[in-house]
Amino acid sequence: MKDKKLPNDYNSLSLEELTKEANRMIEDLESQKNLENSIENYQNLLKLNNIIEKKFQKDNKILNEKTKEKILEITNKTNAKKIK
Repeated sequence: MKDKKLPNDYNSLSLEELTKEANRMIEDLESQKNLENSIENYQNLLKLNNIIEKKFQKDNKILNEKTKEKILEITNKTNAKKIK
């Protein structure tokens, strides 16, 4: 599934904003009477979900790296104090 058919501004939105957009799309799909017309909207929702998953994984990776750096910094400070 290619993300390129969705607006490029999705890449600049936060996870919270993307989730709100996905919820809006779900509400629109739920309110439609004719399911034949909602196929394209459903496919766009799936694409948006894919973008959200990728962004979440990327943000999670960054958070893990920052956490590891902070832990290393704290342990280095603690070890330096023990040596003195």
